[in-house]
Amino acid sequence: MTTNPHPSPNPSPNPTPALEDPRVAVRGEARLEVDPEIARITITVTARGRDRRAALDDLTHRNNTALQLIKSYGEAIENLETGAFSISPQLTDKGRGERIRAYQGRVHITAELSDFTALGELTTRLADLDLTRVDGPYWSLRPTSPAHAQARRQAVHEAVQRAREYADALGTQLTALIDIADIGADNSLPPYPPAPGGLRTVAYGAPEAAGAPPLDLEPQRQTIYANINARFTMAPPRL
Repeated sequence: MTTNPHPSPNPSPNPTPALEDPRVAVRGEARLEVDPEIARITITVTARGRDRRAALDDLTHRNNTALQLIKSYGEAIENLETGAFSISPQLTDKGRGERIRAYQGRVHITAELSDFTALGELTTRLADLDLTRVDGPYWSLRPTSPAHAQARRQAVHEAVQRAREYADALGTQLTALIDIADIGADNSLPPYPPAPGGLRTVAYGAPEAAGAPPLDLEPQRQTIYANINARFTMAPPRL
């Protein structure tokens, strides 16, 4: 009979398998309400004439008048763009055959203002022009607004805090960040629709009383959302 000079220790009846660190996945959310930075208005200039040239000349004159008025506000205007232009015949409703009774033209202008003190006066003066329609203001933030970064930071802080609370409930602590991503980053869909701009005033044609007082327009606060998913590892807890 032979004996092993180096006997192995008794094996454990319940060996513990080697497991990777447990993970915790959380969602971080932020919702901020901030003052707008930009007010956008759209202006539609209209002209009519019995022939095409008369309608076009009238439209050109009205468009130049509106542009000069907007540009007179200088640095208060952050952006000014001319959009769609159209001139089309209007046909008679009755009678045999198609006859042109008039021509109608339109020009669409978009103006963005960063100085809200000038907004009410400019809106009123534009609405005072003949055959001119004003829509807006539509309030918004600049794409580079610091409020967006503030919301993202707040969402990250909430995710870390939530993960720590889960780890603390298990009597352990976080050890590392695995990944962090915007919700919807995989399919490029925003988690929430953009905040509405809000239609505040619409005017068409010239008001009956000349020199109308400026409109009192109160800026509409903007709501910003930030949403992320984050995953962390934590030290194995003793359960």
